[in-house]
Amino acid sequence: MNAVKMLAIVLIIAGGLGLIYGGFTYTKDTHQAKIGPIELSVKDTETVNIPVWAGIASMVAGAFLLFARK
Repeated sequence: MNAVKMLAIVLIIAGGLGLIYGGFTYTKDTHQAKIGPIELSVKDTETVNIPVWAGIASMVAGAFLLFARK
């Protein structure tokens, strides 16, 4: 399997996951303080939404790469 077909499959899978889940969340540390033996930290949860058009475009591009003939 060549690199173009592998990229096409990855694009199709990523587009499908984007359509199914619609986004993802992650946690990042924003502030941290250490005062003697006491340690404080603040963790923020960020959400990234994936637009529907991006998932569809990824799947279409992957299908085009997969089925395009040279």
